[in-house]
Amino acid sequence: MQQATIADLFTRWDVPPIVSAELALALLIYLVGWIRLRRTRPLAIPGWRLAAFVAGIAALFVAVSSPLDTFSESLLFMHMGQHFVLMSLAPPLIVLGAPVVPMLRGVPRWFVRGFLGFFFRRRALHRLAHVLVDLRFSWLAMNLAYVCWHIPAAYEFALSSENWHNFEHFCFFSTSILFWWPILQPWPSRPRITRWALIPYLLLADLVNTGVSAFLCFSGRLLYPSYGEIVPRPFGLSALSDQIAAGAFMWVAGSIVFLIPALWLTMQLLQGPQMAPVRASVGSRTAVDQSGR
Repeated sequence: MQQATIADLFTRWDVPPIVSAELALALLIYLVGWIRLRRTRPLAIPGWRLAAFVAGIAALFVAVSSPLDTFSESLLFMHMGQHFVLMSLAPPLIVLGAPVVPMLRGVPRWFVRGFLGFFFRRRALHRLAHVLVDLRFSWLAMNLAYVCWHIPAAYEFALSSENWHNFEHFCFFSTSILFWWPILQPWPSRPRITRWALIPYLLLADLVNTGVSAFLCFSGRLLYPSYGEIVPRPFGLSALSDQIAAGAFMWVAGSIVFLIPALWLTMQLLQGPQMAPVRASVGSRTAVDQSGR
């Protein structure tokens, strides 16, 4: 194995064609829907929401194409950076883009009215949407995915199969979308609980992140044997030092992501009581009707 250089951290890209095409299609659908929606509801979907969604898609592209991915099997630090983008950067940016209605407006009307409309009119889908954005479910889903996939046996299993590795990343991204949904409350969500509940929601998530990060930093042994089999080590970094660096990064970056919103919410709430929209309208008839206008 050729010894990696610092330049490789910026130049070693490996663009996956299928995933890149899917991301490009999602961006195109959103953009078409955003333009259509701006004609009738310009105040509901301002330009900064478009910018947030574009940034979220760009973050996903970086996560799957950049050296974060190409070095993920040889450096735990880079792999944890990739997980951070998939869980803490791309999901909140995409949720800030309020993607539901623009995505529905971006696909052909016959598809929404005929195919999607059939499912959106089902009560079971409405109940499922309520469960998915419930604080207890979204918190448990994200944190269980985070903890379980970092258990050494599960982590090694994911590394042994590309399909399971991709499923691991899907779990991180999808559950993080659910986690950030009640915090950022994308239009047209509706209020159901007080925003005070979001403070422990974020602080407890930070506590989980702290536990996993400390486990990596202070275990004193190599937790993921696959990284110990790589010779020579990239940049001359030992496997244990790489693990400690990965844990430290997760600890600091994760705490920033959880504690800053918690502080912002606390300052906001101290200025006066507010209610937080928690119920997403992914399956609501309102979203379907707006998408067909």
